Amino acid sequence: MATADEIDALLPQTQCTRCGYVDCRAYAEAVALGEAGINQCPPGGAEGIARLAAATGRPVIPLSAVHGTEGPRRMALIDEEWCIGCTLCIAACPVDAIVGANKRMHTVIDAACTGCELCLPACPVDCIEMVAPTPCTGWAAWSPPQAAEARARYAFHQERLQRAEAEQAQRLVAKAEHKLQDLAAHSRITDAGELDRKRAVIEAALARARARR
Repeated sequence: MATADEIDALLPQTQCTRCGYVDCRAYAEAVALGEAGINQCPPGGAEGIARLAAATGRPVIPLSAVHGTEGPRRMALIDEEWCIGCTLCIAACPVDAIVGANKRMHTVIDAACTGCELCLPACPVDCIEMVAPTPCTGWAAWSPPQAAEARARYAFHQERLQRAEAEQAQRLVAKAEHKLQDLAAHSRITDAGELDRKRAVIEAALARARARR
């Protein structure tokens, strides 16, 4: 029986979630545990199913229509005239393939785009379309080196999000600690009993935050 690592190595790493899982790794773990079929990855296509069948010893079966269809690899293209610079597509991209700044036009790094389409529903002005750079499908349109790069970019994306979350948590803790130093001066509440209750709530929240570190 193939391990999750071995199965993950056979996936295209588009991180598109079409398989029904949050990312390729989660799908690989589900396949390894026998909780998911080997036919739930549209980007991998028929060849992807054949690879998973060989690794898991399961029979080759058609791609699940519930999870999508095999088609040409597509990449995102942003209409510069309509882009409002909201950054929502940047936040939605799992491999940081979209660059730009708030209220500035965004653009897609073609070589890094996995065609996951997660930026489409995130865009409030529908200025993103998916274009097919090649008629090839499955692994014929997506090489192992590209999958490896996408995996690395996704890992960096996850690390960046975790780091940003930790930094935000630190800022909130510092703000709460500063407020506790002189709660009366930082609050509109003047009743001593209410101030004590608010102090208890803040201290409890700080304790939970410190425990999560």
